[in-house]
Amino acid sequence: MHLRLISWFFIILNFMEYIGSQNASRGRRQRRTHPNVSQGCQGGCATCSDYNGCLSCKPRLFFVLERIGMKQIGVCLSSCPSGYYGTRYPDINKCTKCKADCDTCFNKNFCTKCKSGFYLHLGKCLDNCPEGLEAKNHTMECVNIVHCEVSEWNPWSPCTKKGKTCGFKRGTEIRVREIIQHPSAKGNLCPPTNETRKCTVQRKKCQKGERGKKGRERKRKKVNKGESKEAIPDSKDLESSKETPEQRENKQQQKKRKVQDKQQKSSVDLFRELKSP
Repeated sequence: MHLRLISWFFIILNFMEYIGSQNASRGRRQRRTHPNVSQGCQGGCATCSDYNGCLSCKPRLFFVLERIGMKQIGVCLSSCPSGYYGTRYPDINKCTKCKADCDTCFNKNFCTKCKSGFYLHLGKCLDNCPEGLEAKNHTMECVNIVHCEVSEWNPWSPCTKKGKTCGFKRGTEIRVREIIQHPSAKGNLCPPTNETRKCTVQRKKCQKGERGKKGRERKRKKVNKGESKEAIPDSKDLESSKETPEQRENKQQQKKRKVQDKQQKSSVDLFRELKSP
């Protein structure tokens, strides 16, 4: 009985020594793996190294590797920088770099902004937009092509001719419509927004205030013509103003002779008529 108890005592003692040796070796391995690990880190780090920066982050912060020269330094941030997307795991929150053609992304399969030279479409960065879409250059996105849209035609205007509605039988009438949606770069162009057609009406006289443009021009020409006649003196008056007193006297004598000749001729003719049976 005593021998059995002594044997059990040595078995338990050996087991406890084995457990102690295992714990000691595990501690030595950890010290060899992280010789410079510090628990008093700053900048959001939970654990850190003098050479590698942050090794783990405080809760809710994201761990990201920043390249400085030839080495990478661990950093803990409240959100991932541009060009990275964040993923939360049970033991760590990690920032992962977006694809090479993607400037910003939601995850590895969904880009929100492409790099220069690529166009964004449904979370993908493409060299060219698919058929039926066009590139919107200031946002570098593929968008739907927009075609022109116009309203219905307005009613035809009254029949007119040269700006008036009277004094004619055949004229023209016009109708218009408005542009509701202007087209995009590849969209269909807008159709004409006005139409003109010939029209026939019953002729009616214009009232004084309805003479129109042509009537007003005709009246203006008449007034100007009358003023020009009044302003230009008679050619005969101009000639008479240039004559000398001697020339005017000779002309008067010639006129008197002509009158005397006419009187003499008429008296001779009268005498002959009386003398004849």
